Amino acid sequence: MKIIILAFLLMIGIGTPFALYSAGTRTVITLDPEVKIIGFSTPVHIHMENQHTLRSIIVALEQDGKSSTLHTASEPSHYFIFRNGQTHPSDLNLKLGKEKTPALHDGKARLIVTAVSNDFRGESVTKSFDFDVMTTPPRVEADGEQHYINQGGSEMATFTPGGAFTEAGVRVGDRTFRSYPLPDHPGQYFSLFAFSWNLPVDTPVSVYASNPSGAIAKTSFWYKIFPKKFRTSTIPLESMNIERIVGQIDTQNKLQGTTVERFVKINNEMRKTNNQTLADLRLKSEPKFLWTGAFLPMVDSTVESRFADDRIYTWEGKKVDEQTHLGFDLAKLAHSPIPASNDGKVLWAEDLGIYGNCIVIDHGYGLLSVYGHLSEFLVKKGDEVKKAQVIGKTGSTGLAGGDHLHFTMMLDGVQINPVEWWDPHWVKDRILSKLGKDMAVTDDTPAPVRKSKKRKR
Repeated sequence: MKIIILAFLLMIGIGTPFALYSAGTRTVITLDPEVKIIGFSTPVHIHMENQHTLRSIIVALEQDGKSSTLHTASEPSHYFIFRNGQTHPSDLNLKLGKEKTPALHDGKARLIVTAVSNDFRGESVTKSFDFDVMTTPPRVEADGEQHYINQGGSEMATFTPGGAFTEAGVRVGDRTFRSYPLPDHPGQYFSLFAFSWNLPVDTPVSVYASNPSGAIAKTSFWYKIFPKKFRTSTIPLESMNIERIVGQIDTQNKLQGTTVERFVKINNEMRKTNNQTLADLRLKSEPKFLWTGAFLPMVDSTVESRFADDRIYTWEGKKVDEQTHLGFDLAKLAHSPIPASNDGKVLWAEDLGIYGNCIVIDHGYGLLSVYGHLSEFLVKKGDEVKKAQVIGKTGSTGLAGGDHLHFTMMLDGVQINPVEWWDPHWVKDRILSKLGKDMAVTDDTPAPVRKSKKRKR
């Protein structure tokens, strides 16, 4: 009996520490959000998780083999604690940079975080994070060109960024447009940007350079905005075959309500979703010129709607919706061939809600052309196309009341008036002259379209 008791006590003496040790947990250390560059004073959020809380935390910043302690903290030790299934997060907010660590200089540095779990094991976990230190402020110098910008149109600016920058471009109001190295001009950059149709004409335009430390430099340049008056029309839904339109879009009857209510949801909510899909395609645009010369319209077509037409939809004399039509509706004979407006690569060739069968072509540097309501595809995603190549045929798919082509262009996610890009003189004066490129600009581009013909769509 004594032997059994001794054995039992021995098991307890050995087993209890073993159980306590086994119950110990490791600390998971992350930066949320991730930080790669620090400057004068960059906020950093350190997130630590452990089921048994933390006994101690030490945070240090290291550069050139020299370490500076930024933060220390400790709690009373707990040894007799077991897993409780809950995670105890610990968050630490610090500001890293030259303000707190004057010895820092531009170059590589490392943040070292050491956390000890508050349990019997007391395991120490060390995690390091590498940074680039950028204390030299960014700077930017704009070109000396005169920029004439149409409301709803586009323009190009060149500039020279310097200092410690990782991003540069053009800012129009609160929207930024990316930039790229200017070919054959070391150190210079260019940015194709849009002035959206719905922006006030006094919206500020500037070039900027910044880095993730929060430092930013910006400067204005000479520009003049030309306001445009866009048309307004009223469309009685009684004049449209909305049952057919709604039925071919909402094929599984997922939308609730009357036919008019379903139409309004498509015209409003689906339009927003589809336009966001188009805008996101900018991220797949290649950083090189894929196009040459002025863009080609669908020749000898009739204009049924223009860019930024304001459409008021009514039912039984009452307004039920209002939307802006961001493109040209161009009509010829039913199932007419559609030419590619310029050289490029097909990013999209499938159904897209209100646009029906839709093709999107990338022309490089965020410039895209969009073709909607097609009855037939003659290209597929990934195909490289040439200007004037037939890519599909007109139709009445999507939110179309009759056979036509919906054509528009986009610049870094913003839909723009394509009229400028159809004009060889505008392309040469506004774009190519600043690039120092010929790119086969000619003055014999066909007349884009015939005079507008008023039809209900």
